[in-house]
Amino acid sequence: MTTSITIFDTTLRDGTQGEGISLSADDKLKIAQKLDALGVHYIEGGNPGSNGKDIEFFQRVKSLNFQSKITAFGSTRRKFSLAEHDSSLVRIAESGVPAATLVGKSWDFHVHTALQTTLEENLSMVYDSIAFLKQRGMEALFDSEHFFDGYKNNPEYAVAVLRKAQEAGADWLVLCDTNGGTLPGEIHEIVSRIRQELTAPIGIHTHNDCELAVANSLAAIQAGARQVQGTINGYGERCGNANLCSIIPNLQIKMGYDVLPEEKLRTLTGTARYVSEIANVNMPVGQAYVGNAAFAHKGGIHVSAIMKDSKTYEHIEPELVGNKQRILVSELAGQSNIISKAQSLGLDINANNEQTKAIMDHIKELEHQGYQFEAADASLELLLRQAFGEPVEVFKVESFKILVESSKGQMNSEAIVKLNVDGKQVYTAAEGNGPVNALDNALRKALVQFYPKIEEIHLSDYKVRVFDEKDATAAKVRVLVESSNAENTWSTVGVSSNVIEASWEALIDSIRYALLNMEKANTAPSDFNERIGVVNH
Repeated sequence: MTTSITIFDTTLRDGTQGEGISLSADDKLKIAQKLDALGVHYIEGGNPGSNGKDIEFFQRVKSLNFQSKITAFGSTRRKFSLAEHDSSLVRIAESGVPAATLVGKSWDFHVHTALQTTLEENLSMVYDSIAFLKQRGMEALFDSEHFFDGYKNNPEYAVAVLRKAQEAGADWLVLCDTNGGTLPGEIHEIVSRIRQELTAPIGIHTHNDCELAVANSLAAIQAGARQVQGTINGYGERCGNANLCSIIPNLQIKMGYDVLPEEKLRTLTGTARYVSEIANVNMPVGQAYVGNAAFAHKGGIHVSAIMKDSKTYEHIEPELVGNKQRILVSELAGQSNIISKAQSLGLDINANNEQTKAIMDHIKELEHQGYQFEAADASLELLLRQAFGEPVEVFKVESFKILVESSKGQMNSEAIVKLNVDGKQVYTAAEGNGPVNALDNALRKALVQFYPKIEEIHLSDYKVRVFDEKDATAAKVRVLVESSNAENTWSTVGVSSNVIEASWEALIDSIRYALLNMEKANTAPSDFNERIGVVNH
């Protein structure tokens, strides 16, 4: 029989303690719904009384229907007081959620230094607080803070803390590597010992200060823990928490545990990217399983092999976690990269075709000039489609002009663009908080009457890279633009010694790519081909 593992997500609580991450109540509700759709078993929402956002979250979440257990967070009662008089515990009990996690000290050093109380009083604090929740019909999880450091320093006391929580009725005893300094072998050994001494089910909560949070979580599961706590994308304080986006597929695909239904696992990549978007934090492209480069191939030998069998350079099928294989094309690419990329776009290509070699040479020359297509898939797709005879110009740019004015200490930018769309000349102007933003606004303003869905597209990232620094202000720049809509994210590139021209090129490619895909989805091919022309890179 397959062993089931419970997933406890603390993105909305521990994850928000990461530097640069701040979630509104609306953000937290959106992420909670996405996590519920993923199928995690617990969603820790925060402390019902710690701040206005958490208070609002717990008030509003009551009206939503969740399969996951929404869980409150708090700490054990204050020293030398009564649990029923502790305002934090009372707010948790009154929050209306079915479960709560209470954190308590298990390291004697922390009891003396942080709490400044006795070891006996700390045991009473743990017992009284867990018992208080159980008496009110709540599921109680005990987060044994700094457990592994405490166990290594004073194992008898660390176990005594767990035993007190168990005696009070704790449903889960969660062992925390709060400082993130324990090694996987130590985790496995200590969890194995605890499993022999206590009967309550064990959970694991690790931090990533030694880049071992995922490995430590897996080691704990192998030693008998049955709940794993972590965050989406590993968000969290300092170096972050254990990354559930790696833990879940490792447990299910590699280790054979029952974690999520297969159809839910296929939504993992989408969930990771959605949370990243809401949190306004760029995902590392090389993030395991769900990163944009997790199944990307650049070396010609690699690509040649995966075209024969993807198992040659992929440890799993990307689709199992909702990701996809990508072929990167650059100056390092071989002919196989071009062939594979073109085939994935449905283009008619032959391995011995001289045109293929010509395209490869052209791409290498563009990269020599400063283009970087491995980071700009959309620009590459336009380039390949054009090279194989497909029209890619949904509109024609006749001219554009930018006006920058300093007035009363403020810089104002205005862009004027002249386009030709379906034989109709469009002339419009728009302001922006900079020249690139003004160009973007003017372009959209000109096109929205023809393509209303353009309003769904937004620029999600903008990067400028200067190369040939020795040329100072005359140096070439590369601009990478990332754009998004509700379904997709794509990147485009522009290169010039003029940053405005490079930005404009990347913006034009971004809009063309988006409109090209919109048209292909909604227009018959013959009609579509009549409506668009040809563009040269």
